[in-house]
Amino acid sequence: MAPAPFPRAARLLRAQDFTHLRTAGRRIGTQHLSAQVAVNTQDGARLGLAISKRVSKSAVRRNRIKRLARDSFRRIRGTLPAVDILLIARFSADQEDNASLRAELARLWQRIATLNPAVPTGTMRD
Repeated sequence: MAPAPFPRAARLLRAQDFTHLRTAGRRIGTQHLSAQVAVNTQDGARLGLAISKRVSKSAVRRNRIKRLARDSFRRIRGTLPAVDILLIARFSADQEDNASLRAELARLWQRIATLNPAVPTGTMRD
């Protein structure tokens, strides 16, 4: 399998980027994950992670979710449009095994790939 890089340019690093996504992003949710998505002016998709202590008190368990999300994003990044994605884990994500989280991430990326985030779907935020 070819290596799938996760360069610095593919990461959300600045507080302004996270704030912009929280206010202007379109929300897409699954059972255990939620994502805020907004169009960016970069060359490709960028990912930010928000896995709080509410999800799990154990850093090891939070890092497992982050590792799975980053690995999944690395592999699919080339097929995604130029969007910023803030991935937020829900409390229930900690209870899921790796295979089910990978499957849920794949469904989430698929929904984002077919989404046109520049076009709002209604009068209110999702």
